[in-house]
Amino acid sequence: MSFDRLKIFTGNANSELAHEICQCLDVHVGDAVVRTFSDGEIHLQIQENVRGADVFVVQPTCTPVERNLFEVLLMADALKRASADRITAVLPYYGYARQDRKDRPRVPISAKLVASMLERAGIDRVLALDLHAAPIQGFFDIPVDHLFAAPVLIEAFDHLVNEDLVVVSPDAGGVERARAFAKRMDAPLAIIDKRRTDVNVAEVMHIIGDVAGKHCLIVDDIIDTAGTLVKGAEALLANGAAKVSACATHGVLSGPAVERITNSRLEEVVITNSIPLSGAAAACGRIRSMSVAPLLARAIQSIHEESSVSTLFV
Repeated sequence: MSFDRLKIFTGNANSELAHEICQCLDVHVGDAVVRTFSDGEIHLQIQENVRGADVFVVQPTCTPVERNLFEVLLMADALKRASADRITAVLPYYGYARQDRKDRPRVPISAKLVASMLERAGIDRVLALDLHAAPIQGFFDIPVDHLFAAPVLIEAFDHLVNEDLVVVSPDAGGVERARAFAKRMDAPLAIIDKRRTDVNVAEVMHIIGDVAGKHCLIVDDIIDTAGTLVKGAEALLANGAAKVSACATHGVLSGPAVERITNSRLEEVVITNSIPLSGAAAACGRIRSMSVAPLLARAIQSIHEESSVSTLFV
């Protein structure tokens, strides 16, 4: 099919991923200027004709979250005013997704606010990857295609198929994700029962399931400070696990995360390139990144061709 009307643009958050996606589709990255005035304001201009085009904006809203989010909003506004036919926000990582409900007094539902801002800016459709909470799809009044990185991450652990493997959910909330992972890998499931005492602070309580003598694979959606991950690995090893590896879609890896992983007893931590790796993370021998560009490229092609995306929902 001709991609004459297909255009892909990106901001500064993860331009390398956008270029990989374009290589998969054999199209060029759209020409746009995204720079900063001396006072910190963002200056943005689309440098090519987009009238009547089917436009995709690839931009994870990762650190610096506010700047990267605002780049998406400004680009959507510019494209809308330039008469683009349809604007799809491709959000490999959806920032503020962890604030998806009012779980304590006087707090915002930030995930809903971000959804409203994207719609108001002119976004017609969203393509997301492993949202922290699936109900966030319902915060939008526009179509949302929610992809999962499980096939990419499972491929990274093909070498463990013949080992005595058990897939581990790091908490009760991640059981559904870990169960689907375990089913695909034909492995049993275990759960770490933890109590979170504060933001980014968790106390591991006990292990549900048999992990003695097993190679445990912790499956999560986000690794932020890695405190929960490292404590979970220690708890598994204390309960007789032979080895512990981990994987997650989004390697936020903020604060002491890389140092904690480096000093831990984890065999390997596999993440995707939904968020670009920092220099320290890229240099860490225990962290490996898998590309989601082919997965996102297939979804973009299906959306552009108006064909089903459901075959990618695995």
